Amino acid sequence: MSEQQHGHEAGQKTGFETRAIHAGYEPDAATGAVIPPIYATSTYKQDGVGGLRGGYEYSRSANPTRTALEGNIAALEEGERGFAFASGLAAEDTLVRALCRPGDHVVVPDDAYGGTYRLFDKVEKAWGLEHSSAAVSDVDAVRAAIRPGTTKLVWVETPTNPLLNIADIEALAAVAHDAGALLVVDNTFASPYLQQPLTLGADVVVHSTTKYCGGHSDVVGGALVVRDLEVADKVAFHQNSMGAVAGPFDSWLVLRGLKTLAVRMDRHCDNAERVVEFLAAHPDVSQVIYPGLEEHPGHAVASRQMKRYGGMVSFRVKGGEQQALGVCERAEVFTLGESLGGVESLIEHPGRMTHASVAGTDLEVPADLVRLSVGIETADDLIADLDRALGARG
Repeated sequence: MSEQQHGHEAGQKTGFETRAIHAGYEPDAATGAVIPPIYATSTYKQDGVGGLRGGYEYSRSANPTRTALEGNIAALEEGERGFAFASGLAAEDTLVRALCRPGDHVVVPDDAYGGTYRLFDKVEKAWGLEHSSAAVSDVDAVRAAIRPGTTKLVWVETPTNPLLNIADIEALAAVAHDAGALLVVDNTFASPYLQQPLTLGADVVVHSTTKYCGGHSDVVGGALVVRDLEVADKVAFHQNSMGAVAGPFDSWLVLRGLKTLAVRMDRHCDNAERVVEFLAAHPDVSQVIYPGLEEHPGHAVASRQMKRYGGMVSFRVKGGEQQALGVCERAEVFTLGESLGGVESLIEHPGRMTHASVAGTDLEVPADLVRLSVGIETADDLIADLDRALGARG
């Protein structure tokens, strides 16, 4: 048993914060280093032909820094194995190629992240994979979208991006399994701290580790965590064969970020709740979308399967698209930019930015929608910034 595997198994018996700091890696036996080194190497000396030290031969196949990250995130998601990739989309593509074949079918969210939809609609479709969309918050709609015998994956985000709809993971796992399909949950918005889909019956968890897992807007990465070893073997083969792996420095950055995930997520949630309270009372805001609000249609399900409701907030303005664009442009503490999940607060216009790729499709988002990634700054400063940005009609 490797040190990384030992750390993973020992970590699963402890609390989340303890696993985040210790799982996946034991202090270095030679030096006592408490943080995994960045193994900036492409190849490894063999002790005789086929005599591999720790199983390492070439860093596309495995790298000790990446192994530490994969063990850590598997422990946090309470899965059997983790896999780290160069980006979230690289993780998604590898998963699809591992589990599907041309002629198969996938159910995707009707408000999926634009990059995920583009992957299925422009890349996987050309490969021969069919897809159809359904509202992840409607179990019956997902069931109706499944083609028994052909549907291999039911793919959901919860909360979704950017409309923050909530999928009932346990119910959808039963629906998928009844049809012989696997349930894949993109857990990027919730993070492993707020939600562990595998414990609710999901088969695979997807992360853009660029977001909350890394947490500092300084790395691009992705991850998969699976709960079945047969699925793990297929993913491992394709990860090595396709090669879109996380490099050692990127792996190190994500692993560092995960150590503070719990404390960061608590502050993200605290600040988001303050921002939601402010927006709900603002006369220029027509709707606030946040699972923590009792009027949110997915509030009851979110309360059951999430620890808290997250740091993502969307809202619609009464002045239409021009006011939404004006709010984005006038904000100062909130940085105008794509992505999410970093310590800094971000603001964006999904219709023109992150979700421009779904314009004109069934997944098109409202033009008056603004999306916030609420950071960990002083909450009063965030509210004052939004107050100024909303102050003048666009």
